[in-house]
Amino acid sequence: MEHIQGKTRTDKYLWAVRLFKTRALAAEACEKGRIRVLDVTVKASRNVKPGEVIVIHRGPWHQHIRVIALSERRMSAALVNGYYEDITPADELERFRLHQATLAAFQLKRGSGRPTKRDRRQMDDFLGDW
Repeated sequence: MEHIQGKTRTDKYLWAVRLFKTRALAAEACEKGRIRVLDVTVKASRNVKPGEVIVIHRGPWHQHIRVIALSERRMSAALVNGYYEDITPADELERFRLHQATLAAFQLKRGSGRPTKRDRRQMDDFLGDW
């Protein structure tokens, strides 16, 4: 796989290492202030460098990644390990697991259709501002 020396755009990098499904979604996350580097909200055009820590706001939890190598080309999931290191703190991972368990509690049976208005209200009341 191609390693790039120097720097690459934040949105391209996040897309290339498969943290976002499309580059447009990565750029949108930057625009909405969900991507931070050095505790500063960054634009999609900001260049990232190896060694920097990127914090991605994902709903009720934050994912922390350290940039190891740069690439502007999307790669297979098997190759991603050499490009970033997930350094998310344990408390954030626990918050993620709690969120997943909460969502799993509300999974409807397959084929039962959409949730009713009452079901939706119960889910919203339980989840609060998540």
